[in-house]
Amino acid sequence: MDLKGAVKEIIPWDGTLSSTDFLLSARTFSEKWKMFNPSFPPWHWIPCSKHHLVASHKVEGYLSLDNMCHIKKSCEEEESNRSLTSKEESNNSQREEPFDCGTLVCPEHEVNHYDFHIIYSSSYRVPVLYFRSYHSDGQLLPLNEIEKDLPGHSAKILSESKWTFITHEEHPYLNRPWYKLHPCGTSEWMKLLYEGDSSLNRNGFIIEHYLVSWFSVIGQVVGLKIPLEMLDTVVSNAS
Repeated sequence: MDLKGAVKEIIPWDGTLSSTDFLLSARTFSEKWKMFNPSFPPWHWIPCSKHHLVASHKVEGYLSLDNMCHIKKSCEEEESNRSLTSKEESNNSQREEPFDCGTLVCPEHEVNHYDFHIIYSSSYRVPVLYFRSYHSDGQLLPLNEIEKDLPGHSAKILSESKWTFITHEEHPYLNRPWYKLHPCGTSEWMKLLYEGDSSLNRNGFIIEHYLVSWFSVIGQVVGLKIPLEMLDTVVSNAS
């Protein structure tokens, strides 16, 4: 075993990723999403030109999932059952969805569209979920309107959570204001997810499946769910 490998086993994993690790994990995440959600829009890798202050060996880009629709319920249905689905799925209530409680689009209601970007934070060395919402006419929704779209458990998570909260900041690549889930506690709870299983990192398992595990938690905050089959592959590969 070389010195680098030996040191890696001695020093506990701190729950973070390098930019190169992020690219590897992003590829695994997008492939698994496409495999288990074939009828939904895939996550696309958007390459970006390197900043002049960024080292040439670092990978620049992010994952993008655009034009997800918030499905409005009719007045007599319970407000707590809210969901996000793809544009195509919004006209079909019969298919099983990887999101919360699929429903028909009510023609008397406005459909809200959502874009999600997963971007690497070089400061925190973890992925960050950026998002925005807009009406069909392109008008952006303020946070108080977005919060009405979120499932009930999201508000509970955000109000009680010590590891994340929503902020309004400039998108690192688009230079426009987007909302994001602050990553201040991400490395800590990611480390806890794999606590006691440090041996998994010897073959890069944790790094490769980082985004799958991360999104299984983060996605719930904005009403997006990872299919159980997608998580099962992580568990089976780990055993």
